[in-house]
Amino acid sequence: MTDVRLTAWVRGRVQGVGFRWWTRARALELGLTGWARNTDDGRVEVVAEGGRESCDRLLDLLRGAETPGRVDVVVERWSVAKGNLAGFLER
Repeated sequence: MTDVRLTAWVRGRVQGVGFRWWTRARALELGLTGWARNTDDGRVEVVAEGGRESCDRLLDLLRGAETPGRVDVVVERWSVAKGNLAGFLER
């Protein structure tokens, strides 16, 4: 099975509330590699690589009610995994 890359931009009250740490923990539980970082416009950008099912699950979690803070909208982009990520970093 071919790995995929999920890039997600999360908008809402997601900075300064532990959102990146929470995302990192969920991604590691799902066996994904990648990173999460704050953007200058208040969003969090998440890049995750792994199996499609695991990335879909992470996307569902990002849109769920259990996140720290408040998620208003998640915009996603899918692409082929580049395979150049190790672990899951909080940037």
